Amino acid sequence: MSNVILRLSFIGFITALATRSVDPIVPAIAQGLNTDPARIALLSTAFALPFAVIQPLLGPIADMVGKVKLMVICLVIVVVASLVGGIATDYSVLLGSRIVAGMATGGVFPVGLALIGDLVPVQQRQVAIGRWLTVIMTGNILGASVAGVVNDLFGWRAVFLVIAGIGAIVFLSTIGLGRKIPQQRMPFDLRTVPASYRAIFANPRAKVCYSAVLVEGIAIFGMFPFVALLLLAAGEARASIAGLVLGGFSLGALIYALTVQILVNRVRPERQMQAGGVICALAFCVVALELAWPIQFAAFLFAGYAFFMIHGQIQVQATELSQTARGAAMSLHSMFFFIGQAVGPVLFGIGLATIGASPSVLMSGATMLALGLACAALFRRLPSKPD
Repeated sequence: MSNVILRLSFIGFITALATRSVDPIVPAIAQGLNTDPARIALLSTAFALPFAVIQPLLGPIADMVGKVKLMVICLVIVVVASLVGGIATDYSVLLGSRIVAGMATGGVFPVGLALIGDLVPVQQRQVAIGRWLTVIMTGNILGASVAGVVNDLFGWRAVFLVIAGIGAIVFLSTIGLGRKIPQQRMPFDLRTVPASYRAIFANPRAKVCYSAVLVEGIAIFGMFPFVALLLLAAGEARASIAGLVLGGFSLGALIYALTVQILVNRVRPERQMQAGGVICALAFCVVALELAWPIQFAAFLFAGYAFFMIHGQIQVQATELSQTARGAAMSLHSMFFFIGQAVGPVLFGIGLATIGASPSVLMSGATMLALGLACAALFRRLPSKPD
C-alpha cells in the first residue's frame, strides 16, 4: 500500500510545483508582461481562492466517483492550464490559467489526504501523511527554487512549460492505478452533500481545525509572494535567490516529513504544537531583521519545520472528523486553508504599505505562537465526536 501512496503522491508533486512556482518570478513576469509587480503578486490569490471555493463541491464528488479518478482528472487539467500559462501573451490569459490550475489542484492534495485516511489506521496516519508530504514538499522546494533558476536561464515562460511536461510524464505513470486501490464510494447523489457537512460540523473539533488552518494560511503564506520584492528592495535582484529563500521553508517541511516518526515517538501532540508555535515565532523575528539572504534561508527552514509541527497535528485531527465523508471533511480543511492563503497576500500587502515589512512579519510570528498554544489547549480539552 505504501508503494501505491507513493505513486499517488507524484500527482501531488506536480500540483505542489504549480502552487509555489510563481512566487520567485513575480518581478520577471511583471517585466515580461509590462505590468505592475503588485498586480502579478496577486496571481497567488488567483490560484488559492478558486482552490478554496471549489472545495465544497470536489470533496463530495471524490467520495462518490472515486478519489483516485478525480485526482487523475485534475492532474490533466493542471497540465493543460500550465501549458496555457507558458504561452500567455497578456495578464488576463495568465490570470485565467492560474484560476483553472487552482481549481484543479483543489481535487488533488485534500483528496489524497482523505485517501490516506481511508487506507491507513489512525495510529499510523501521521507517519503516512509525513511520507506523502515528503514528495509534496519536494515539489514545493523545486516549485520555488528551480523556478527561479529556470527563469534566470530560460525566462519565466519556461517555468510553466516545464511543469506541464513533467505533469504529462506523471499522468502516464498513473494509468491503471485506480484498480489497485480498494475504495468505498457513496451513492452519487448531490442531495446528500448538505447532510454530510452537517455531520462534519457536529464534531466539536471541526471548528478548531478549520479556523486554525485559515489563520495559518494568512499568517504564513501571506508574505510569500512579497519575498522576491523584499529582497529586490534590499538589492538582491536574482530570482534564483528569492526561490532559494522560499525553498528553505519547504526544505524545513521536508525535514519534518523525514523525521516525523521520531517526533511522534518522542513528543506528545500538544507539545509538538506548542514547540512549533515558539520556533515559528522566533524564526519570523529573524526574518524581520532583514539580514543577509543565507540567514533568511535558515530562518525560513526553521519556520517550515515548525509550521508542520502544528499543521501536521491539525491534518490528523481533520482526517477523523468524519468516517463516511472523509473527502468532504478534508476538502473543507483545504478550503479554509486556501482562503487564508488567498486573503493573506492582500493583508500583508496592506501591512507593507502602512506599517512596513518588519512589523508585518512580526505580526505573523506572534499569530503563529498564539495559534500553536491555542490548538494544543483546545485539542486536549475537546472531545471527538464520530458520525
